[in-house]
Amino acid sequence: MRPRDEQKEATIREKAIEMIVQEGFDGFSMQKLAKAAGLSASTIYIYFKNREDLLRQLYLAVDEVFAREALRHFDPAMPFEDGLWLQWKNRYRYILKHPLYFHFSEQFRNSPLIRQQDLHTPAFRSAMQQFVRNAVQRKEVAELPAEVFWAAAYGPFYILVQFHLQQSGMGGKPFSLSEQKLKQAFQLVIKALRP
Repeated sequence: MRPRDEQKEATIREKAIEMIVQEGFDGFSMQKLAKAAGLSASTIYIYFKNREDLLRQLYLAVDEVFAREALRHFDPAMPFEDGLWLQWKNRYRYILKHPLYFHFSEQFRNSPLIRQQDLHTPAFRSAMQQFVRNAVQRKEVAELPAEVFWAAAYGPFYILVQFHLQQSGMGGKPFSLSEQKLKQAFQLVIKALRP
């Protein structure tokens, strides 16, 4: 068995994410990845059992980075408005810093592969659930089904981010997200979520 080389593994991961973002999952194969990474296909199998194992490991690694960035300076006991605003800022910073990770996660989240995966690390999921429970108990936010809460609390954020990343808003007009626009949408979200 050949020894593992961390640089080769990092190259494989980086190229795989780039390829998936550019070509999607359907066009992704281990042979194409090997060629793009400048390695033999057998080298990839030193690090990953198969295509599914590679995809699963990529998603878990990307999600770990997301969770770490999203939870930076965050405490589930924070007042709701402060905590949600920090989440918006942390997530925005993460997306700007790691746009390929963001696009990869979005593709993964919207694929049949997600049915086989947990969406987020247990620590992240637990922190977010506790944050919302605390806010509901303090009557800072209405008690809602999780999907309704997520759609109201984060849907506007992710739509604005997509406009920003595409550099195009409604009707194809140029769009760039500023903190002022982000805060404007955030204030509307806070109003909508109050009991």
